[in-house]
Amino acid sequence: MIILGIDPGSRFLGYAAIKVENGEMKPLDFGVLRFDPDTPLTERLESIGLGVKELFTKFKPEHLSLEKIFLGKNADSAFKMGHARGVVVYEALLAGCEVHEYATRAVKKGITGNGGAEKEHVRLVVRNMLKLGPVKSLDASDALAMACFHATQLRVIKMKKAAKARMGKVLETA
Repeated sequence: MIILGIDPGSRFLGYAAIKVENGEMKPLDFGVLRFDPDTPLTERLESIGLGVKELFTKFKPEHLSLEKIFLGKNADSAFKMGHARGVVVYEALLAGCEVHEYATRAVKKGITGNGGAEKEHVRLVVRNMLKLGPVKSLDASDALAMACFHATQLRVIKMKKAAKARMGKVLETA
């Protein structure tokens, strides 16, 4: 299974593709799509769509793990991020990809054990999890964290289904 993690933004969009095989996560690629902040937002949205479409074409992921929108210090930034997220979700749905959204704090807690972890700590833990060398961009490491967190969530869901099925068989024989 291939998971694409995206840390959305209208100037920098972090992405990471991982493959999950036999319970192991293997990085395929990660990086940042950069967009000119002097370009009008509408044109950047088109560029975001084209860039993300290329990622879906290249990796053919079954799942997209995407950061939920949050209102930080700057409402204008949140609105721009919301537009970028909308484009990403649209392209994911066109590609037939399942979309899964997670709050940043939930991802940080799941990856590091601390929902308030600093980005540098997240980067370090993700590098260790995936046995990676340097990851220069915090946007890319955030995207890696999104993808890894989703992989762990899928594992938990699978274990719960298996336990429920076992319980059902036990109840049937009782």
